[in-house]
Amino acid sequence: MPEALIVGATGMVGRAVIARFGSVPVTALVRREVEGLAPHHKQLVAPSEGWSDIIAAERPAVLISCLGTTIRQAGSQAAFRAVDHDLVLAAARGARASGTPRMIAVSSVGAAAKSANFYLRTKGETEDDLGAIGFDRLDLIRPGLLRGDRPGPQRLAEGLATIAAPFTDALLHGRFRRYRSISGDSVAAAIVALAGQSASGVYIHENDAIRALAD
Repeated sequence: MPEALIVGATGMVGRAVIARFGSVPVTALVRREVEGLAPHHKQLVAPSEGWSDIIAAERPAVLISCLGTTIRQAGSQAAFRAVDHDLVLAAARGARASGTPRMIAVSSVGAAAKSANFYLRTKGETEDDLGAIGFDRLDLIRPGLLRGDRPGPQRLAEGLATIAAPFTDALLHGRFRRYRSISGDSVAAAIVALAGQSASGVYIHENDAIRALAD
């Protein structure tokens, strides 16, 4: 398993990724300390403005980004983009500048740079910009609604959607299967599985592919 550095380690998927690595050491770069992190993992606490330089100094074999917020949490579209686009790109450029050959990034189902939806357009632009950085291998994870214990304040809309997920998922077939909900732990398992793959190229993983990797 290559030496991995993860950003977004305090969120649901990020925490699950670290747990899935088990006894394999990983480096977590965070803005605030992660409680309960196993001693064999390395934790770097620093303001996000300095992350690019820190990642470049660490020179990880693979960069994993589980960064993500919501417009409501961020407070504005500009603040949302600062995290989901600008910070993800800054981390990626720092890694690539130091020679990191691979990156795995959590995006969203429906991500498209030409989408009329601001959230999905931002996700799509982030994917396109990551692809232009020149990693030997780039894996883009596009989950639907994430199920699981999310740290921080509960999101009412997501809570209601999670309750309805078993019913709505059953209605999604064919090309709509990619919109089915998925557990954060399954996404994390897929990420860890991808960390061990080395073939070059840009790969997009949606619902069925994520589940297959997680099995």
